[in-house]
Amino acid sequence: GSENSEVTKMQDSLCHIANKAYFSLKSAYNTVFSEREKLKQFLEHDSSPSAPIAGLKNALSSDSPCEEGKTLVHQMSNESRLSITDSLTEFYDAQEVLLSSSSSENEVSDDDSYVSDISDNVSEDNLSNDIDSERLSLNGGSVTTVDGCYKHRTCLLAPCPNTSNISLWNILRNNIGKDLSRVSMPVQLNEPLSTLQRLCEELEYSSLLDKAAHTPDPFERMVYVATFAVSAYASSFYRAGSKPFNPVLGETYEFIKEDQGFRFISEQVSHHPPISACHADSENFVFFQDMRWKNKFWGKSMEIVQIGTTHLILPGFGDHYEWNKVTSCIHNILSGQRWIEHYGEIIIKNTKSDTCHCKVTFVKAKYWNPNVHEIEGTVMDRNGKVVHRIFGKWHESILYGSPSAPTCIWRANPMPKDSELYYGFTKYAFQLNEMDPKIKFSLPCTDTRFRPDQRYLEEGNIEAAEMQKERIEQLQRERRKVLEENNLEHQPRFFRKTSDDSWVTNGTYWQLRKDPGFAKIDCPVLW
Repeated sequence: GSENSEVTKMQDSLCHIANKAYFSLKSAYNTVFSEREKLKQFLEHDSSPSAPIAGLKNALSSDSPCEEGKTLVHQMSNESRLSITDSLTEFYDAQEVLLSSSSSENEVSDDDSYVSDISDNVSEDNLSNDIDSERLSLNGGSVTTVDGCYKHRTCLLAPCPNTSNISLWNILRNNIGKDLSRVSMPVQLNEPLSTLQRLCEELEYSSLLDKAAHTPDPFERMVYVATFAVSAYASSFYRAGSKPFNPVLGETYEFIKEDQGFRFISEQVSHHPPISACHADSENFVFFQDMRWKNKFWGKSMEIVQIGTTHLILPGFGDHYEWNKVTSCIHNILSGQRWIEHYGEIIIKNTKSDTCHCKVTFVKAKYWNPNVHEIEGTVMDRNGKVVHRIFGKWHESILYGSPSAPTCIWRANPMPKDSELYYGFTKYAFQLNEMDPKIKFSLPCTDTRFRPDQRYLEEGNIEAAEMQKERIEQLQRERRKVLEENNLEHQPRFFRKTSDDSWVTNGTYWQLRKDPGFAKIDCPVLW
């Protein structure tokens, strides 16, 4: 017994030393990376560089970590990307007591912030140059052009921060019984995207909707719609280690995806409870939903139950599809090896026709089954007869047909080089917070791209991001107090509530953007 105890102590000590060494090296890497990016920014603005500077400039450009096709000799790991299926027993905890729910009775002030014993010290990788950060924040990041055309970025200015010094248990244990969506978290736990932008990320595979819009057979059309509903979860596989920013009331976001032929808007329409509404349209489809959720903390995992209905209209056929979202669960939330799974059933119906309907099951992982992340779906006629079957993994690919001779209908896009350094972002996600100079002055000042705390986090300036986050939250509390004192309610600008308590666009955003333009319209000061 004593020998086993000594061995355990030695193992714990070795793990502690290895962990400390890893994060020291990662911090040093982040510091060098940040300084390198600032030097590149300086050189890019030097109109007449000397010969040594020109040589250095060429060296930097030829060995940039952002350049695709280059490989790093030593790959930096990222806890959020780990998904270990060889030891599934580690990932489960007994669901005995509901410690936290997101019910409306738990009115908790936004003043509840993370506990004071979290270190206030800023690690070396967070020591960004304030002047450069201010300039980059105002410009919304660097701009790259090729032959005069805007080129989308394939990485961020700084990698994701080290979060090893943050104890999630200290945060969660002090908020047992509270709605976790109303608890202020350290900014390092966020990714530099907001919930409004994450809603837009569900349209990464909108080409499936374009195919559906050109498929005459209603059963095959349903296959494409169901596959699209599944594809919305694909990007979450690499993102279990961080959460999106909570939008403030009145915050908006627009995204015009010219190469995919759609435009998108979203707005935070309610603060308590938090509700985000969105609307997208193209020549082939109209897509809209509002997002609200409940959190359940089970001790080692957190369940996220999404409430609301997703809508899809295909005008060419007069179809109006509706479906629900499944439950998401982040396992090992108190350790570094977090992983996410989705489970439950999606029921898809066409409210304009009973010709067919679809049921997609996200299979919950089990102790005795090594297969995880699987889905199974059936498209049925009005009598319940199965016409098509789909199956696969929600983060990899979906097939349909018979298991002996299946056809691949969708495959997830490959991840960018070194994406684990940048929050597990896909190529599509890298574009969401990008400030395209063509639209910068057409955006309302409430657009998420102008949010300073999120921009600072993207640039790696954690100290400035935390300060701005606290300031923005305080401004929101002050606005809410003014409304309460005057018995007023916030009125969303671009969405309206329907009789069934869902939110739909009021159709004014794009018209106001065109005439008179948001620069000529008074916008609320959110930050």
